[in-house]
Amino acid sequence: MTAAAVDVAAGVLIQGDGQVLLAQRPVAKVYAGYWEFPGGKVEPGETPRVALDRELHEELGIRVTCAYPWLTQVFEYSHATVRIYFYRVTSWDGIMVAREHQALEWQRPEQMTLAPMLPANTPLLRALDIATEYAISNVTEVGEHAFLKALEWRLSRGLRLVQLREKMPDRAALRAFGQKVLALCRTHGARLLVNADMQVAQEIGADGIHLSGPQLARLEERPHFAWVGATCHDEGELAKAASLALDFVVLGPVVEAATDKDRVAMGWRRFSRLIENYPLPVFAVGGLTRAYLETAWTHGAHGIAARRAAWREPN
Repeated sequence: MTAAAVDVAAGVLIQGDGQVLLAQRPVAKVYAGYWEFPGGKVEPGETPRVALDRELHEELGIRVTCAYPWLTQVFEYSHATVRIYFYRVTSWDGIMVAREHQALEWQRPEQMTLAPMLPANTPLLRALDIATEYAISNVTEVGEHAFLKALEWRLSRGLRLVQLREKMPDRAALRAFGQKVLALCRTHGARLLVNADMQVAQEIGADGIHLSGPQLARLEERPHFAWVGATCHDEGELAKAASLALDFVVLGPVVEAATDKDRVAMGWRRFSRLIENYPLPVFAVGGLTRAYLETAWTHGAHGIAARRAAWREPN
């Protein structure tokens, strides 16, 4: 299917307040009246990034100054199969004009009011609703009081995605602590995923589950949670996560391993190769701090995940 696909480059233009630009397809085109992220076909001899720059200039009259590779979606319409290279576009020059579309609208991904959406673009709305920082708990190292204090501090400053990843004496202890973490997350509008333990995740009403590598390997269908992530280390695990239509994955270690017993750090070059043309949002992990976020974006990541560094106050 992918060999015969028509290659398309599309830009997800993002304002500082998080709103994204949608364009309405004109009357003369297939799916007229549907809303989409602007872009167009990759011409012979073009890279997707060159096509993106050309298409956004032709359609919107702007010059892209900063764009990061993001997701690649393959979608089979009745008239054609398309492979869409989506870029997050964060800055541009020029006055925006709807040169080829019926209308342009800025919308918040979590509060979308426009319809209908072009089917191939719909998965992007969910991906855009995933924060770009994924903070992993470390209460076993620092103690409950210190961790909850750090968690509240980070949540008050915009942290919106947390993973509860702890080894505790028993499930009751994990459940009791998870309820405290969830209460803080709810107060600040953040999501909480529980690592590996589906029973505790269900019992406390967490937003989702984060799968370990062995769990991912055993599954034959997506778990029944609103949000499902997974830890991956190689091509096989990435392929399995995509086949289950998970919401995102964490891939690493990138810069350094957590302990000497962990896998060797893969580096940014291998990280980038592994997620090239990948359909799911990917968090880079392993020796990273928030200062690495732009580096991660440049290499195709959705964001960064961290454990110890997530709870430290930046200098």
